[in-house]
Amino acid sequence: MLNDAVAPEIVPAAGSDKDAPLKEDIRLLGRLLGDVLREQEGDAVFNVVETIRQTSVRFRREADAGAALELDAMLKELSREQTISVVRAFSYFSHLANIAEDQHHIRRRRAHLLAGSPAQKGSVSFALRKLRLAGVPRKTVDTFFQDALIAPVLTAHPTEVQRKSILDAEHDIARLLAERDLPQTPKERHANMQLLRSRVATLWQTRMLRYSKLTVADEIENALSYYRITFLRELPGLYDDIEDDIAAEYPNGDGTIEPINAAYVQMGSWIGGDRDGNPNVNAGTMQHALARHATTILDFYLDEAHALGAELSVSTLMVGVSAELQALADQSPDASPHRSDEPYRRALIGIYARLAATARALGATNILRKEVGAAAAYPDAAAFVADLLTIVASLESHHGAALVRPRLATLARAADIFGFHLASLDMRQTSDVHERVLADLFAKSGVAADYTALSEEDKQALLLNELAQPRLLYSPYIAYAAETDSELAILRAARDIRQRYGARAIRNYIISHTETVSDLLEVLLLQKETGLLRTDWQTGDSICELMVIPLFETIPDLQRAAGIMSQVMALPLVKQLIAKQGQLQEVMLGYSDSNKDGGFLTSNWELYKAELALVADFQKAGVKLRLFHGRGGTVGRGGGPSYEAILAQPPGTVNGQIRLTEQGEIIASKFSNAEIGRRNLELLVAATLEASLAPQEANPARNGQLAQFEAVMAQLSDLAYHAYRHLVYETPGFTEYFFSATPIAEIAELNLGSRPASRKANQRIEDLRAIPWGFSWGQCRLLLPGWFGFGSAIETWINQADGAAKDDKIATLRAMYAEWPFFATLLSNMDMVLAKTDLAIASRYAELVADQGLRERIYKRITDEHGNTLRCLELITGNTERLAGNPLLARSIQNRFAYLDPLNHLQVELIKRNRALSAESRIDERVHRGIQLSINGVAAGLRNTG
Repeated sequence: MLNDAVAPEIVPAAGSDKDAPLKEDIRLLGRLLGDVLREQEGDAVFNVVETIRQTSVRFRREADAGAALELDAMLKELSREQTISVVRAFSYFSHLANIAEDQHHIRRRRAHLLAGSPAQKGSVSFALRKLRLAGVPRKTVDTFFQDALIAPVLTAHPTEVQRKSILDAEHDIARLLAERDLPQTPKERHANMQLLRSRVATLWQTRMLRYSKLTVADEIENALSYYRITFLRELPGLYDDIEDDIAAEYPNGDGTIEPINAAYVQMGSWIGGDRDGNPNVNAGTMQHALARHATTILDFYLDEAHALGAELSVSTLMVGVSAELQALADQSPDASPHRSDEPYRRALIGIYARLAATARALGATNILRKEVGAAAAYPDAAAFVADLLTIVASLESHHGAALVRPRLATLARAADIFGFHLASLDMRQTSDVHERVLADLFAKSGVAADYTALSEEDKQALLLNELAQPRLLYSPYIAYAAETDSELAILRAARDIRQRYGARAIRNYIISHTETVSDLLEVLLLQKETGLLRTDWQTGDSICELMVIPLFETIPDLQRAAGIMSQVMALPLVKQLIAKQGQLQEVMLGYSDSNKDGGFLTSNWELYKAELALVADFQKAGVKLRLFHGRGGTVGRGGGPSYEAILAQPPGTVNGQIRLTEQGEIIASKFSNAEIGRRNLELLVAATLEASLAPQEANPARNGQLAQFEAVMAQLSDLAYHAYRHLVYETPGFTEYFFSATPIAEIAELNLGSRPASRKANQRIEDLRAIPWGFSWGQCRLLLPGWFGFGSAIETWINQADGAAKDDKIATLRAMYAEWPFFATLLSNMDMVLAKTDLAIASRYAELVADQGLRERIYKRITDEHGNTLRCLELITGNTERLAGNPLLARSIQNRFAYLDPLNHLQVELIKRNRALSAESRIDERVHRGIQLSINGVAAGLRNTG
């Protein structure tokens, strides 16, 4: 792992020469880490690390029981100091391997482009070519980009394990590694090596963990770092690339619509606005979030305006300018005679002054460069864009078109995308809280003594009646519950934020655990109480500032979703509000809780059915549906490749409108490198474009056979649901097994996020958040939420038939895999999960269960189902090896295992020590730290655990 002698163990197995640079990078980083380990910790620690690594490899490759005993004894003998060093060594190797792999992906993509190869699948150019060949006209494509909304929404969750300091150090290492692909003189090569060595040493000497609980403010700053690394420059750059791709694929297009004017990709955030289960989010965190958003984007605009002022040295002695540009220059506070003939510079000095004033007005406290003179703040981002476009128009009409693209057009596009708000902050709260707040308001206003006791029909009638009243329930002269005051303050803050930062700053209100029509009406009434929903009582015309978005999460919720939305959309008030929203309504679907509730297969099937039902009901109502996919990092929480996931959506569910969450450490893996970040953004656009506009193929799976496939899925889902529920919720002792055989208790102690791991202070799986549920199964390498129940379902369904009928069923399953994107994607994701699953490691965690009978009984259930699932997957796909269709990922996973395994073995040993100490009411901070470091390392190695 850490020197040349063992380097072959850590690189991909023999393959083509194209993998040689990856091997070299991993060997280099491993050697540097080994050098740092020797230098910082001494030869003794280095030798311990190597011995553990070699023994772990033997345990894996040879299933050597002696190696397991040897490893166990070795780990028990480690001192506390040695344990920390060993865990850190293996953890940092996982981090460095990730950097090398990311760089290799970039390298391979560039090689593909330089070779002039055909457009890659997943690129916008590939999607456009497919559409053009299918006969989709340019005007349809232009209209798509004019009307589309594609929104990645960043969220903070308890599995976020990366400190920003670590991210910054790793970003430097990635940059230096990339430089080695460029021609370098021997001196430059030597300097690069020295810098790499220093950055690896810095990484080793940087604290990997947080020693204090992460606050919401910390989470906001962590997310903002990805804007500086990726989004601020790469998103406008992606727009430029897409415009070029459209022109290349449709060279004779009429150009009636210009995509440059449409912000079809916009960023969203939950960080600071998501109150569901997080008592640390309030009106203050929302205001702080928008102030930090505004500061970040305005800092960027100020830097770019300053740079433009230096670049645009155009003189009127050489070329003319437009009257509008001259007027803009004349309004500038710059009166220097040295720039009297340089109107562009004077105009940009004026723009800079206005931006500085805007930044101060919106909460910025530190403008690094003092403006030349005073100027009025911009009233909104549109006024800033207008000034930039004045400069663009003048240049283009006076032989300066070549000066527009490098920076100016990109800045104008960024201003259109990000405004002064940077990202739209979503608000989210659970329906139970809304009910309690309104119960308090109703009771103290004398309208209803016990709102919570009313039937659903009576609740709806009461809410609609109150929405039709000009008066308010709230009185400033009455004392309310603290929760009521807090929730109303949050909504009032939202109104103020919209007025200050623009309408896009906050525009969505998401209701967790939506179960009834009244859940949506309650939020409308709360908006009325706080001035966000207003009615002209003479005309009856109403306007609502925040779109009310139901979130359907559990299996029963998904099954009720379409019916609830049909009832809501039939209400006259809601009809009117939807019309004001552009005849569009968003619905959010939760992948995490439905999986925890019903298992992998059933969750995916119920999501699919809910989407189809929603599409049908929305079409009847004449309303455009936008789906918001609450996907997590793990496959068990809706994770997996976004491109394939979007293309696998049922027909009619995309239509140019999609929002999806990017959560936890997945944000780091996708967006901590600018080029990889742009590629991930492009994948979202390409998939949405293709899913929205590609004609449906006339194959059997689109006609009668699709109905057969869906009927089979319904049967499989029912079987899988019962298998999963029987294990998780109906097997005596399963909860005890889970809390003993996974590091869930230790995860709950980590300073990972501002949100508690469980909704309630108990050990009920029902109350545990889906995120730590999935994270725990990932740490112990079972990843149970991503596959359990599938094998039982397939085996039982096939065995319900006899003889030749069994063969027919197998043929049907194979046809589903070959012809139905939904089923193919489901199996592909499960294949990836199973590739990361490791029963040998999981068996070590099972040993943490003190009750031997319970341990053997439940672990056997799990391993039997694992075997069934592997056999059934192979039966359907014909592949006996995992990830046969993705050999690069397969090699990556397999070659990581030898370096992840020691972390898991160490984690088990440390958990044993920790729990033994806890039984004696003692605490050892070093043991705690070792567990937390191992959790970090395993998460980094698996890359999608949250």
